[in-house]
Amino acid sequence: MLKFYKESRVTKKCVCFLRRFLIININKDRVNILRSVFTTQLLNNTIFKATINSMLALKIHPNLIECGTDEAGRGCLAGPVTAAAVILPDDFTHPFLTDSKQLSEKKRMELKPIIEAAAISYGVSHVMMEKIDQINILNASILGMHQSIDKLTTRPEFIAIDGNRFKPYHKVRYECVVKGDGKYLHIAAASILAKTARDLYMEKLHEQYPMYNWKQNKGYPTKEHRAAIFKYGPSPYHRKSFKLLPDQLRLNL
Repeated sequence: MLKFYKESRVTKKCVCFLRRFLIININKDRVNILRSVFTTQLLNNTIFKATINSMLALKIHPNLIECGTDEAGRGCLAGPVTAAAVILPDDFTHPFLTDSKQLSEKKRMELKPIIEAAAISYGVSHVMMEKIDQINILNASILGMHQSIDKLTTRPEFIAIDGNRFKPYHKVRYECVVKGDGKYLHIAAASILAKTARDLYMEKLHEQYPMYNWKQNKGYPTKEHRAAIFKYGPSPYHRKSFKLLPDQLRLNL
């Protein structure tokens, strides 16, 4: 059973959950379960479900060179929208890699160098506020994805995109996948690289404009962030095409 734990890479969370209900006595390579409130069948189902839920598919087309792409920061009031594209090797796997929004900042930062070291190729691109205001956030997000794919040293034969909107990239085939960062490893990896790159960028901007607390809110529309905009006015890094404040607190830009 211990071997099954290792091979199936049951998450720490699952193991902790099981320990609440099991008294396990490990004697070298043997695991003796002394008591359990679950039947053996229920226990096996629990392990199976936890294992399946922690594993994402590598990519859509196993026989193609396929990149996953995603963006971070679409809903922010300040800073760039950041996109990433990643091509992973066919033998890549990781038990905790999933949608960046489901992971803590610490976990994302731990995964960042793992993805960068393992990837066949990856690219990250920022699209700045002026461009966002000029072409709108959707087009800026797609532009960022195109730019990140441009940075790949290996040309993909297929592109997997998180979301439901994209524009053709040259003549490369593609597919939009709603919530794809929770379904495919290469899209999840792109979401991690986009999120961590943008977070680090906003932390640097925080040093210039600490009143907005971008180190904490990363430019998202928190109450604290909007209160700072009302008090200090917008910075050069705020998106002027966005609704920075509610109507009753509107600024004259």
